[in-house]
Amino acid sequence: MTGPRDGRELGPPLEAHKFDEAALAAYLKDHIPGFDGNCTVQQFLGGQSNPTFLIESSSGSYVMRKKPPGELLPSAHAVDREFKVISALADTRVPVAKTHFLCEDDSVIGQMFYVMDYVSGRVLTERGFPGLDPEERTAMYHSMADVFGAFHAVDYNAVGLEKFGRPSGYVARQVARWTKQYEASKVEDWEPMDKLIAWLPENDPDDDQASTVHGDYRPGNLIFANDSPDVVAVLDWELATIGHPLADLGYFMMPYRIDAEQSNYGMRGMDLDGLGIPPEEALLETYAKAAGRSSIPNIDYYIVFSMWRLAAIQAGVLRRGLDGNAADPRAIERGRPYKEMSHMAWEIAERL
Repeated sequence: MTGPRDGRELGPPLEAHKFDEAALAAYLKDHIPGFDGNCTVQQFLGGQSNPTFLIESSSGSYVMRKKPPGELLPSAHAVDREFKVISALADTRVPVAKTHFLCEDDSVIGQMFYVMDYVSGRVLTERGFPGLDPEERTAMYHSMADVFGAFHAVDYNAVGLEKFGRPSGYVARQVARWTKQYEASKVEDWEPMDKLIAWLPENDPDDDQASTVHGDYRPGNLIFANDSPDVVAVLDWELATIGHPLADLGYFMMPYRIDAEQSNYGMRGMDLDGLGIPPEEALLETYAKAAGRSSIPNIDYYIVFSMWRLAAIQAGVLRRGLDGNAADPRAIERGRPYKEMSHMAWEIAERL
């Protein structure tokens, strides 16, 4: 069947991401109790990076994420890291899907992959959450902030993630990494990106803090319960590491600073009160309480950093789309806004 499932768009596996489904079924039969080898496979079409598939069988519904085919940028598409962090968070306040196994043997389907349970619920990609009443939107936004704060409060040493990343110099490393990724994938010169690449290291607050970080925490990477405003699963852990929690928070909060008419990431200019979307300060309070924090300094810098990093990611999506190696057939369309995003980030940076 082709079509949406819980708000997630599905279709047959894209030509570039097809694999031996019989080989996968045989592997699952050996590694998932009760799996009888009969299944159907569909691809989630909304992702930009690691191809993701829904596997349905009589024993249950599962999700497989694998590396994409072809030559990949260094350190990108690390599905083994995704598997590790999701598994580590299983007994914390952070809701995640149950993982089953990681397959590092490329001979099975051509690339490394892992399998986890499918979590039923609502995936809402539009920040205005259309069709819901204001009270539910308010509760859902506060649930997002509460889960995010709880995530940053996790003792990463206690859950076995002490070697998942380096606890110091996160922002400097991220600027260096995404500068390199951007330079490797860019298709044109764009002055705002170059200005931000110079501005970010010069203005780094250098206030080292460390926690687990998600890297792409937003509504489209969350599953809400069908019958409540609660977040029931956090998705897409590809960028997760040990890093600076406020850099992660800056990404979550940046829609408040982005013009909704210029970017679908933005909420500035929307009727937030009428929609029931909490003001920035209220959401930060919910986050701070869950994270056990008394203050949130330098958030403006981290918002600029996050907007620039998103622009670099979008530029990479554009390159993969142009090269025909993207998980989403709309990659070119979704990658082009990197120019507007970086321009808005530079406008904020100039005022700081």
